[in-house]
Amino acid sequence: MLDNTNLKWLGHASFKITSSSSVIYIDPFKINESEPADIIIITHAHFDHFSPEDIFKIAKQNTVIVATPDCAAKISGNYIFKKIIAGQNISLGNIKIEAVPAYNTNKSFHPKGNSWIGVIITADGKRVYHAGDTDFISEMKQLKNIDIALLPVSGTYVMTAEEAAMAANLIMPKVAVPMHYGSIVGTENDAARFKELCRCRVEIMRRSD
Repeated sequence: MLDNTNLKWLGHASFKITSSSSVIYIDPFKINESEPADIIIITHAHFDHFSPEDIFKIAKQNTVIVATPDCAAKISGNYIFKKIIAGQNISLGNIKIEAVPAYNTNKSFHPKGNSWIGVIITADGKRVYHAGDTDFISEMKQLKNIDIALLPVSGTYVMTAEEAAMAANLIMPKVAVPMHYGSIVGTENDAARFKELCRCRVEIMRRSD
């Protein structure tokens, strides 16, 4: 499954998906990639997810930037902006982007009222869920038919490895991938602990530079 999906982990919560029609980046932060983006998705306004410096590295004329309204308001350029909040969907050609809730339940870094997001990207018939910065929340019960789930595991600002495993065991994707570790918070031990506790297949990806 994962081997046949053009998915790269760029470190922290940053990923690149190359579909048959589009190059998609999610939350680019301290990336070394330079391939121009067709679509850039920003889940929320924190600096390690919303980095204008990294957006400018990969944005080209007519790149579509899909972002929460607070992020879209802080960046300018000859791009196409699509504002999105939890509960909304956007179709861009044959790419579908569904915004789902992402928030904290027992800490205050990501308030539910901000309407920050995770996303489900449907491309080439596969559904990739990027959870954004979130705790294990009740809305995850509604996630169905997920091929790849990208889940934060570092704790502190997001789910712990144990909580992320609970989320994976609820969603039951075909493959779960730990993220949000190895940069600001979290270590490879968190990823390993996550894999140990999951009942679904887990792939611990190596950063692609």
